[in-house]
Amino acid sequence: MAFADTFKALSDPVRRQILDLLKEGPMSAGDIGSHFDMTGATISYHLKILKKADLVFESRDKNFIYYQLNTTVLEEIMLWISSLKGGDFDAESK
Repeated sequence: MAFADTFKALSDPVRRQILDLLKEGPMSAGDIGSHFDMTGATISYHLKILKKADLVFESRDKNFIYYQLNTTVLEEIMLWISSLKGGDFDAESK
């Protein structure tokens, strides 16, 4: 995992909204696009950036591609940030 790709992907508010939508489960690009006022090509661009950062992965079902959140990368980032703090990522440890 390249942190640069991950942080670049997370820096855009639209991509963060897409990740938020995917918390509910797999969605097609059309389903994702219905939540935004932008072209399908723009949604595809954002999904491409998220895939490159390994924040989402895709699966095919017949003629549809479904996108799903990859929580493993987010967990790795949280662990890395926690290690900078020098303790547990638990708020109770304060």
